Amino acid sequence: MVIVIMDFEMMHPADRIVTIMNRLYSYGMTTTSGGNLSICDSDGTVWISPSSVDKGSLRREDIMQIHPDGTIVGPHKPSSEYPFHLAIYAARPDLKAVLHAHPPALVAFSLIRKIPNTSLIPDAKFICGDIRMAEYALPGSQLLGEKIAKEFANGVNTVMLENHGVVIGSSDLFKAFMCFETLDYCARIEINARQLGGTPKGLSDKHMAVYKLKVHPEMDEFVPRIHSSEELDARREMCNLIHRAYDNQLFTSSQGTFSKRLSDGSFIITPYAMDRKYLEPSDLVRIEGGKKEHGKNPSRSVGLHAAIYAKHPEIKSVICAHPPHIMAFAITEAEFDARLIPESYIMLKNVRKFPFGSSFMQPDMLADEISLKNPVCMIENDCVIVGGTSLLNAFDRLEVMEYSAKSVIDTASLAEPVVKISPEEVKDIEVAFNL
Repeated sequence: MVIVIMDFEMMHPADRIVTIMNRLYSYGMTTTSGGNLSICDSDGTVWISPSSVDKGSLRREDIMQIHPDGTIVGPHKPSSEYPFHLAIYAARPDLKAVLHAHPPALVAFSLIRKIPNTSLIPDAKFICGDIRMAEYALPGSQLLGEKIAKEFANGVNTVMLENHGVVIGSSDLFKAFMCFETLDYCARIEINARQLGGTPKGLSDKHMAVYKLKVHPEMDEFVPRIHSSEELDARREMCNLIHRAYDNQLFTSSQGTFSKRLSDGSFIITPYAMDRKYLEPSDLVRIEGGKKEHGKNPSRSVGLHAAIYAKHPEIKSVICAHPPHIMAFAITEAEFDARLIPESYIMLKNVRKFPFGSSFMQPDMLADEISLKNPVCMIENDCVIVGGTSLLNAFDRLEVMEYSAKSVIDTASLAEPVVKISPEEVKDIEVAFNL
């Protein structure tokens, strides 16, 4: 999967490093002093983040250069980890960017010297590839560089470090970030699943073969004659909520789909393979009469969204997402029961779980199961699907679902069973809120 982002290739290496470091820091994936990024320029110069400079307020002027002859240029010292960056580039000339960080979930795995399971959701295995574990060595030492470079020399692009974190190499810095974000996501949902007391179920080769059948549907194109004020408002609102979903870690850069029905029966949907953080209204794809907007590729789940809208005129918005807490239920046998607090039952009702592949192999069947009476469902090892009366209503349900799942998982540390709302109390809620 190639993710398109905002003119990243036209950005100066220093600006690319600042942009990705800001994302790492903003989402709690590194600390003020932790983590380092580098880019190997076409002339062999390595641009690298500095040592002992606040990662939360990094500027392009702070980025250091290490020239091929060893000359260091810039106002600071380069990251103390620069020896292993240089060792990786020497071992793998095809790599042009290196990312190193230690977010809590990946550090947890490094402490037990295990690699997260990337077979829990289908795209992760493709994005992350094979992963190796490098033996512990002193940070910043030549020995650590040798140990890491040895693993990269074997052809892998992702290396976990014992009692340290992870290092990822790629052809560009955003691809390294996407791999890192995906691996961290897998680590978090595996930890959440184990806190539930369940055993995470990975996807089998048979499942992966089924997933390969998920392709873009063949669709004719149309050229929009006008963009109504209703459509323009919908595009703006959708982008705002997509950005919020990303910032709240309900989406990742490559995963998560919104759609909204318009009054003329057409709908707007998230594009395929574009970075969710920077989506603009013009990036969204309008679907009209089974045709797609000229020159654009909609999300591969477009068929499911179309089927839901065709069967349920009362549903005005649909979201497919993979939040890390509710997905812990999707990768285990654990059942998610929304009878937790009144809000969760009112918003979610009965959350049913369907087999992997249902969303793209049986969209009509799944569309029959979703309504405003039961507006959410879960697909094993894949996603949750949410319907709503508006974009905000669907987004609210998604948030309630994820926050409720987190609350259930958090009870594991309290060592007491969850007490659910009783059937009689549920009836009172249904009467009071006309459910």
